[in-house]
Amino acid sequence: QVQLVESGGGLVQAGGSLRLSCAASGRTFSIYRMGWFRQAPGKERDFVVAITRSGGSTTYADSVKGRFTISRDNAKNAVYLQMNSLKPEDTAVYYCAADPNNSRWVYWGQGTQVTVSS
Repeated sequence: QVQLVESGGGLVQAGGSLRLSCAASGRTFSIYRMGWFRQAPGKERDFVVAITRSGGSTTYADSVKGRFTISRDNAKNAVYLQMNSLKPEDTAVYYCAADPNNSRWVYWGQGTQVTVSS
């Protein structure tokens, strides 16, 4: 069992930056693929980015490429999302997720709100 807790959301002006953090419980964190998803009001939850167990490979949604950066610190059981050049369309609740078997996203955090004003 893994528990995920996101933090770092808030209100920022367009063009600004935020850094989200996801703290994970459980000693097996380092073997999980980790990811970030987001859900805007009235829309489905969308994939944002994923990072492999070692952190050696990442996959980004086209909408955030070049602006967002995912990283992880397995020693701290944490994954981060650095978001730069934020746009109003980035406004959403951001969720951290864990995939223990490299097949599907099983564990989810409660989400953190990111609001980008124009």
